[in-house]
Amino acid sequence: MKIKAAVARAPDQPFEIITCEIGEPGPGEVLVRVKACGICHTDLAVKHQHIPVPLPKVLGHEGAGIIERVGIGVVELAEGDAVLMSFGSCGGCLNCQQGAPFYCDDFGTINMFGQRKGGSALRYRGAELSGHFFAQSAFATHVIATTRNVVKIAADLPIEVLAPLGCGIQTGAGAVLNTLAPRAGTSIAVFGTGAVGLAAIMAAKIVGCTTIIAVDIRSERLAAARDVGATHTIDGQSGDVANQIVKITGRGTHFSLDTTGHPAAVEASVSCLRQRGCAVQVAAPPRGTRYPVEASVIVGRGLTIRGVVEGDAVPNVFIPQLIDLFRSGLLPIDRLTTFFPFDEINRAIDEMETGAVIKPVLVME
Repeated sequence: MKIKAAVARAPDQPFEIITCEIGEPGPGEVLVRVKACGICHTDLAVKHQHIPVPLPKVLGHEGAGIIERVGIGVVELAEGDAVLMSFGSCGGCLNCQQGAPFYCDDFGTINMFGQRKGGSALRYRGAELSGHFFAQSAFATHVIATTRNVVKIAADLPIEVLAPLGCGIQTGAGAVLNTLAPRAGTSIAVFGTGAVGLAAIMAAKIVGCTTIIAVDIRSERLAAARDVGATHTIDGQSGDVANQIVKITGRGTHFSLDTTGHPAAVEASVSCLRQRGCAVQVAAPPRGTRYPVEASVIVGRGLTIRGVVEGDAVPNVFIPQLIDLFRSGLLPIDRLTTFFPFDEINRAIDEMETGAVIKPVLVME
């Protein structure tokens, strides 16, 4: 079957939309006609080789669409089902068996490197084309996904708006709701107010955090943070951010979340905490990045620092919860999205990297 896909060939080259071929779904797999796909910083981290995954490759991992065919053994999904796609997992390792597929033993192999039984489903000019990124490679008009990384949703939902739930929104909201689980009346500082950070702010407001501090270097992003729930905003270039947070809160925040991966921001996200505070880190900075954190601060205050993958979320459990919050108006992710035709993928990325848009979503049709 012929499809269109956007290929990342090299860090310094734009995505190239090509016509290639896709195979049939195997056991436990489904063929999905992609209607929309969010663009995530992880896609760009791979393209720019901050995460050294071999290129060329079809990327995209916030896909949403309609199932066209199902493979052998698939009984819980059917042709015509509307689905969102998230990360893949093996289902057999200890972490998967214990309900933590986000720490699957094969997470990197399945998601970053796109390993699939039987090899890639994509072929270009007779040769295999690397795909199956996050068990989908949704910068394409069709994908092969698995029953473990698709979530069936109601047909009346705005599928293009919900596409980013599969990674970015899930990561930010999940880091708050699943990992930090703050009590009402507590405080949190969020460093970086792109889609992930804004989702975290929305989640903090939902659970009743009464002091929500947003830190960013772009005034328009800070305005967006106030719009979705931040009670205070700080320009990240204004000097000694941690001290400013301590002054706002009196003794520092109970929680912090860094989405940037910049060492100075991470240091501030730890230093701003009060005794027994907890900081979570969700960014994927270039390999070799080191975070400078004062040891006496960690030990003396009894702090916890957690790395978090995919918001510690089980997609088929957590994504329906996020959809319920969206339906109720508590998770207004439609305020974050800007839509682009598929063939304008490079313009969408340019506007994302310059900060002109928060969450670009490609619309395939």
